[in-house]
Amino acid sequence: MAATVTGGAGAARAEATPPAPPVVTRAALDPSLVAGRGADVGFLEQEAEHATTNGTLIGPGRTAYTLASEASGRRAVSLAPGQFVEFTLPAATNAITVRYSIPDAPTGGGITAPLDVSVGRRAARTMTLTSQYAWLYNQYPFSNDPTAGLLHPDWWITECSCVPAATTPTPTITRPFRPHHFYDEQRMLLGRTYPAGSVLRLAVPASSVAPWTVIDLLDSELVAPPRVVPVAANVLAFGADPTGRRDSAGAFDRAIAFARRTKLKVYLPPGTYQVNRHIVVDDVTIEGAGNWYTIVKGREVPLDTPAPDGSVHTGVGFYGRPASAGGSRNVHLSGFAIEGDVRERIDTDQVNGVGGALSHSSIDGLYLHHTKVGLWFDGPMTDLRVTNNVIVDQIADGLNFHTGVTNSVVRNNFVRNSGDDGLAMWSEKTGNAGNIIDRNTVQSPVLANGIAVYGGTDNTVSRNLVADPVREGSAIQVGSRFGAEPFTGHLWITENTTARAGTYELNWNIGLGAIWFYALDRSIDADIQVVGDHYLDNTYNAIMLVSDWPVKDRYSMTNVHFRDVRVDGAGTSVVSARTAGSASFANVDARNVGAVGVNNCGSFHFTPAGSEFSLTDLGGNDGGWLAPWLLPNTITCDDRPPVVAPPPPSTW
Repeated sequence: MAATVTGGAGAARAEATPPAPPVVTRAALDPSLVAGRGADVGFLEQEAEHATTNGTLIGPGRTAYTLASEASGRRAVSLAPGQFVEFTLPAATNAITVRYSIPDAPTGGGITAPLDVSVGRRAARTMTLTSQYAWLYNQYPFSNDPTAGLLHPDWWITECSCVPAATTPTPTITRPFRPHHFYDEQRMLLGRTYPAGSVLRLAVPASSVAPWTVIDLLDSELVAPPRVVPVAANVLAFGADPTGRRDSAGAFDRAIAFARRTKLKVYLPPGTYQVNRHIVVDDVTIEGAGNWYTIVKGREVPLDTPAPDGSVHTGVGFYGRPASAGGSRNVHLSGFAIEGDVRERIDTDQVNGVGGALSHSSIDGLYLHHTKVGLWFDGPMTDLRVTNNVIVDQIADGLNFHTGVTNSVVRNNFVRNSGDDGLAMWSEKTGNAGNIIDRNTVQSPVLANGIAVYGGTDNTVSRNLVADPVREGSAIQVGSRFGAEPFTGHLWITENTTARAGTYELNWNIGLGAIWFYALDRSIDADIQVVGDHYLDNTYNAIMLVSDWPVKDRYSMTNVHFRDVRVDGAGTSVVSARTAGSASFANVDARNVGAVGVNNCGSFHFTPAGSEFSLTDLGGNDGGWLAPWLLPNTITCDDRPPVVAPPPPSTW
């Protein structure tokens, strides 16, 4: 396959040594750098590159379509058959999550391979790894076939800087074309609790069919015993099968109907329940025994004819009624896992973990895995609380507030390896308003952004931690695009931390910013306040403001204000302006900046009066990045400045 495990010049052979002391990180950062930001989770993260191994270190690397670029912290460990990596457990542990990658099958579809898990002298248990839900290829919306030709030969591509279908001779495109989405993760209950200091070994058997197994990280956790809800409509009493051999969807429906009549909760005891369609929920509370114990799992099922919404498949998911039918109210879901079977991206498919319209409702403590989007909401709807969920390995977004979601909160959720935006608010046709995205962690979105806001009124993005976006996106995007309603009122972006963001934009062939303002459909002129953000180890720019080339003379950005911001490391500039308009800066401190502090292109007319974009210095901007000669609108345009990799971030 095109993705290699050697990591280029950054690879090194590590000899086996005594167990290393545990190094606990958050998004591959020292926890002191992100205190008070991101989700408060029940597990401790340990990166494989800090563990003891006789394997091969890969990375660091941020070039898309490589294993290093999609690894947390941009580094990982590759094991050949017979090799291992050992982690010293930092706290009492009875459950683990392993993030890994193994090769695809030569013609796609994935393989399975074993990984031995042992602690101390105890006999190893086998975790079965799979690449059936990983390895996508080609152009959007991607393919599972590594041998396929271009999906869109009439699109411009950077690989030849041409439109292949309009080029003579037709360029040869390497296959597999643009492999990505390499990683997956598996959870395992260890069967007993091991004390801090125990050594956990992940070993690839010598007989493994996988020529390599990449281990990215280990999350270790002390999971509480299963929760029991004694006075409830227990789905077992309605015929549900906790072994997963028989379909339990009908039993779930009967339990829900009974619970609504009797004003009881629905209880899902420990077990794996097969459900291969949507469970429609309205005015009901459904509680599991905890997301490690109660698993609702289903196949993706082809529909005989497309559904009215355009879906050609159905699958496991809990859905409110559509807004056009009045939506659902008073729905509360908690304490279980939803395991989907989605292996390809079909945008019309409603194969999400949770969906529909849910007002005055809550979703808490779910584990969402292998669905298209973890949670996708089509409003209008109001007053939804999405809290304490783990959303991983999605084909598309982690969560999307789509169309008319108001006065709702997304707080303390953990998102990793989304195939599109990690968390998004998309005001298509009807604006979102009064929503808060707060104290979430988003790691390694393979495509697009960590957190994206597309239009809307009076929304807030606060105290989040976003790390390692891979391509064509930023940690945080404010975008007038995708047909969104305009930004009105205010948008507060406060006290967020981003790490290793500012990716390469494939279509433009330029680097982006950790935070990216993008005017495509209309100007952005709402009151936008960016206060207290920290942008760490930015690949390119920390802040980017851009209008797309065809509309650069029609749209602009104004009323954007930055205050009390820290930039620790930028491969190019602190600010890159590729639009008309203005912004103000107060107490924006920067260090380790690779190029000119402000790369000001304006709208590319290079007038004698200077750039069409002006910067206002409100004082306290330390680090020399906003020198007087740059103000207010000196042209300093370098379309593709050379990148100077910054040192790792450190305490300010």
